[in-house]
Amino acid sequence: MSEYQYYEFHAVDRPLNDRELVEVRSLSTRASITATSFVNEYHWGSFRGDPSRMMERYYDAHLYLTNWGTHRVMIRLPRSLLDIDAARDYCVGDQVTVWTAGKFIVLDWTSEDEGGDWDPDGGAPMPVIIGIRSELAAGDLRPLYLAWLAGHSTGESDEYSVDCNTDDLEPPVPPGLGTLTAAQQALADFLRVDGDLLAIAAQTSPPLEETNGVCGPLADWVTKLPLAEKNRLLLRVVDDHAATVRLEMLRRFRDEHPQRIPSSPRRSVADLLDATVRRRSDRARRAAAEHAREEDRRHKARALARESRLNELACNEEAAWSRIDAMIATRKPGEYDSAVMLLTDLQALAVREGRRDAFAKRSLTLRHTHARKTSLIERLNRAGV
Repeated sequence: MSEYQYYEFHAVDRPLNDRELVEVRSLSTRASITATSFVNEYHWGSFRGDPSRMMERYYDAHLYLTNWGTHRVMIRLPRSLLDIDAARDYCVGDQVTVWTAGKFIVLDWTSEDEGGDWDPDGGAPMPVIIGIRSELAAGDLRPLYLAWLAGHSTGESDEYSVDCNTDDLEPPVPPGLGTLTAAQQALADFLRVDGDLLAIAAQTSPPLEETNGVCGPLADWVTKLPLAEKNRLLLRVVDDHAATVRLEMLRRFRDEHPQRIPSSPRRSVADLLDATVRRRSDRARRAAAEHAREEDRRHKARALARESRLNELACNEEAAWSRIDAMIATRKPGEYDSAVMLLTDLQALAVREGRRDAFAKRSLTLRHTHARKTSLIERLNRAGV
């Protein structure tokens, strides 16, 4: 299979100006470029631009995927909207990193899975994932925690091998891990967050309904803002900065009205991974037990059905032998199969009623009569008749 690479960039807070458009167009002659997006696919060769540099200078979101298993997401936010130290708590080696670029903070999350299946029709989930940017800006740290989990996810293997120390403690667990948004679920899927690991992590995450309820307080807070400040904010909205204004206001409100989130003991990476293995093993045992129960139910159902057939057959056994002769006389493979199935039921009936010898004598006579029908004889041999 030839190599495949997909690059997608989006400018959210403001479109690129004419000078910036000239600069990004110089990086690719084949990309689809607008003032707010840059999309390109490579089936051979590589992009000569630097995605990190492009994020620092032009764009607010980036998605990259390849057919050899690399998935990468980058998010850029104003430094006023996300604390760099808080973001660093969620870093994992080279897979989950963060840095500052001027007035911005850039988050870089990568998932590698060389053995994964490539779906050429899977598509890139950027339209959904990009929603995590506004969530982060509004103070929702679940995307950071999901990226941290992705750094420790190993799919269905029970052998965990990560670069970091498994004695390290998990970062602060945000509320609502058990009820992800659509954007967060898309991010978790794209970064291949282990579902069992996420379920274990969510056990100490308080529900959102216990920590939210900001609609009323938020409305009161906006109402009480000084008139001059409201005018300044409205002018910025008119000046095409509505998205940034919204995020800044949500961040400021949350900073001034911190939520009281119940604290829970921080678990080590090893604790989380061990609990994940146990959860997966427990699920496999339950599935095996349910499979065994289902097989038992099916076996009993088949036995009851056969018993019913034998009871019906016992009422008119001679007619069954006549039907067998008629089916064999057709010389059709399908009729041979039906005849053999009926013979096996007659054999089972004979065993049940203690008439083995009588059936054996009659079946031998049938074999001798049709000895030249090799296809029929082979079927009888396979059926043990």
